[in-house]
Amino acid sequence: WPAGFGGRSEKAIARLLIAPGQLLMAFVVLFPAAVAIYLSLTDFDPTLGYLWVDAYKGWAWFQNFWEALTSGGVFWTGGGFWMAMFRTLVVTILATAVELAVGFALALLLLKNFRGRGVVTLIFLLPMMVVPAVTGFIFYMLFQTQGPFNGILTFIFHDVLHVTGRIHVPWLSNPDIALFSVTIADIWQWTPLMFLILLSGLVALPEDQMNAARILGARFSHQFRYLILPMMWPIILIAIIIRGIETFKIFDAPYLMTQGGPGDATTTISVYLFRTTIRDTQRWGYGSAVALLVLIFVSLVAIRAVRPIEAAQEETMEELIGGDRERETVDVERAIEAETGARA
Repeated sequence: WPAGFGGRSEKAIARLLIAPGQLLMAFVVLFPAAVAIYLSLTDFDPTLGYLWVDAYKGWAWFQNFWEALTSGGVFWTGGGFWMAMFRTLVVTILATAVELAVGFALALLLLKNFRGRGVVTLIFLLPMMVVPAVTGFIFYMLFQTQGPFNGILTFIFHDVLHVTGRIHVPWLSNPDIALFSVTIADIWQWTPLMFLILLSGLVALPEDQMNAARILGARFSHQFRYLILPMMWPIILIAIIIRGIETFKIFDAPYLMTQGGPGDATTTISVYLFRTTIRDTQRWGYGSAVALLVLIFVSLVAIRAVRPIEAAQEETMEELIGGDRERETVDVERAIEAETGARA
């Protein structure tokens, strides 16, 4: 090695060069985590008159975790942490499922080139570019009792179907439907992201199998079932995980549209944390415990969800290096057989 290295090995120099970045990342990640863990074991409240570094004066061990896990009794009959988690899961599952279905349909429609395709794609992507807080305000106005949504329903039922009376759906004031109103706002804004991810995956699909199935007479339904879906499965999983994690953190729409109400009807876990630590009370210790519980839950789900992606990636790599040609032939043959059976 040159004299400037002082006789040190290449590995030692590499570690020395990346050490500042590693220390910075460790500080950025570990310091907030350590503070959260420390506060979660106390009953710290900034109104108590001492700084957070002195939170040990109110040491509570695991009392905050126990309170969160036992709050409200059974989650479907009570309030608190479990009910907020349940509502968040409902929004996450519904929004992600609808966004996947609509996004996939739009991606298939815009897969082929046609005049004005770029403009149409841009229009579909516009909601994603809106600030989430603005989206919440827009849908707050749309879902008013005298707002545009009820006006459209009144037009359809009164003028088209000749039903008397104006439609007055309490979108935001009825506890039974307020959560679905919030979900609609999230679907409107983030379906374009799902559409963009899936369209990118469809464009990257290999054309050989599709062309072979087309030439041999397979209908689109059989191509979709036996070719498109299996090849798109890794992309679909990635899209579901990305949107699921992002939707689980939803805050802007429920807070701006209903402030978590009426009552607790739209109190997702993010709104619940905001109420607990800032708006209603300032229980930083309890809020830190709830945040850590949510982190553990999301991490376990993410770890479980990543496994099928890794398996799908390994299969894709095998196909790319030509090690799975037989499977490609079988997939095409299955599509053709299905088409032949349908015709028979």
